[in-house]
Amino acid sequence: MGNSGDAGQHRLSPGPLLDGRGRLAEAGWAGSEVRTYDRSRIAVPRWRIKEWDYYCVLADGDDGPFGLALTVADNGYLGLLGVSWLDLTGRTETTENVMVPFPLGRLRLPASADAGEVVVDRRGIRLEFRHEHGARRLVVRHPGFAGGRGLSGEVVLTPPGDERMVVALPFPGDDRAFYYNQKFPGLSAAGTVTLAGREHTFDPASASGVFDWGRGVWTYDNTWFWASASGRHEGRPFGFTVGYGFGDTTAGSENMVLVDGVAHKLDRVQFHLPHGTYDGAPWRFASNDDRFEMSFEPILDRAADVNALVLRSTQHQVFGRFTGRVTLDDGVRLEVRDLLGFAEKVHNRW
Repeated sequence: MGNSGDAGQHRLSPGPLLDGRGRLAEAGWAGSEVRTYDRSRIAVPRWRIKEWDYYCVLADGDDGPFGLALTVADNGYLGLLGVSWLDLTGRTETTENVMVPFPLGRLRLPASADAGEVVVDRRGIRLEFRHEHGARRLVVRHPGFAGGRGLSGEVVLTPPGDERMVVALPFPGDDRAFYYNQKFPGLSAAGTVTLAGREHTFDPASASGVFDWGRGVWTYDNTWFWASASGRHEGRPFGFTVGYGFGDTTAGSENMVLVDGVAHKLDRVQFHLPHGTYDGAPWRFASNDDRFEMSFEPILDRAADVNALVLRSTQHQVFGRFTGRVTLDDGVRLEVRDLLGFAEKVHNRW
């Protein structure tokens, strides 16, 4: 991993994530899980702890693009199991969530992104995220999905290397709040998912995924922006993740490109959303170091608005295709065309 674009950002050193008082020991970024998360060190009530594993897998199939997204979240006073099927050809999606009241850590999400199993079975939905020989096997069983049409299958995600985007960030105004996040774009996907009796095949040549692993404690009202795309560039696994809005990113931004398993760190990336719409016009992305320029052509807005009094989540996750250019740490410039991915704006009060 090179160092161009790291100006003003701090590279994390190995050690515990939190100090003895439950405060973030060091803020910054890394290309691997160098800081150890230990839930017992957190110095706030359990209902404030947020933990999640999220996977999104997109494929350019023979009949057009499609995708699968799976979520297991233990957000203290509310847990969630989420299953989304994305028919990007037909510009439709089906999302079904099961809410788990006051899990308070009982979903037992692992303390590491590199070890531990997630196995959760609630109200007719079973999700498994398992490690296998350096890869990750996702298992979904949801017989009641889409009014009983049913969705089930298994997808194996294989990283081309160990590097990924890692940040450990504080929140202004609350020294016991923190955001520890790892994002792995560019994972090749292989497997089959059956929806309403019809098989959909994820072929590694045309299917890729991203894994988003988050642990932390944060302030009540936040708006974040995130965009990610994965696929291949001239035959090599390729992906990027860019975003901001969650915590104080002074010590390390969330922006990174991965090519063939090697991470290339970016500085700041600004999102330029179309006025008055999320999916009716292109989005634009530009970095302050001139290493990342993308336009994003929307296909489908997976919009959701959960309003439960003190809890409110307004989400626009827009799927589409990215076209533009990125410059790697060694100065090599890559042209990107029609790469499947998503861009989102999420406002949470929780």
